Amino acid sequence: MGRTHLVWDWNGTLLDDLTLVVSSTNLAFDSVGGRAVDAEEHRRSFRRPIAEYYADVLDRAVDAEEFSRLDRIFHEAYRLGLTTASLAGDAKEAIKAWPGTQSLLSMWFHDELVPAIETYGLTGSFSRVDGLRAEVGGDLKAGHLARHLDRLEIAGDRTVLIGDSLDDAVAARSVGAEVVLYTGGFTDAARLRESGLPVADTLVEAVQRAQQV
Repeated sequence: MGRTHLVWDWNGTLLDDLTLVVSSTNLAFDSVGGRAVDAEEHRRSFRRPIAEYYADVLDRAVDAEEFSRLDRIFHEAYRLGLTTASLAGDAKEAIKAWPGTQSLLSMWFHDELVPAIETYGLTGSFSRVDGLRAEVGGDLKAGHLARHLDRLEIAGDRTVLIGDSLDDAVAARSVGAEVVLYTGGFTDAARLRESGLPVADTLVEAVQRAQQV
């Protein structure tokens, strides 16, 4: 195995929360008179920075102040519905299948992520868990991944990341890590396959492919 450490993404990867994310996003759009999107459109169009995605759907510019308001509405709705979200069907099996060290890096708020890990029965599965330590999210993942690996004292060239977005791929490349992209999350499978990067339809398959990169 070329890579000994695996970094997991959370939302849309280990956590199957696409339906909740789409409904929460639509509440944010509705608050400013925007149209609703369905899950397939969200998977085709979603990207980071999230403010750019919002601007595309609303068909106008979204400045930092407005994005902060929309982000707050989104997260309030998301928190209310979080009890309806479950782990991906093979998440625990996939975690157990990796033979090296593992950690979790999420763009969800850190203070809420840590108890969620316990709620879903994953305490002790990861050598480190890092979430967002800021009041407003939506930015790119690359800097967060670099800090995550620095805290772990693990080099990027020993690391592979499993995530569901092209932003995960950009983040991995920025630190010299490999990536396997998972089709069950927030991004349309065709978009992921067009990247030319390793793609998996299940998390167990993603771990198998991660051992080969």
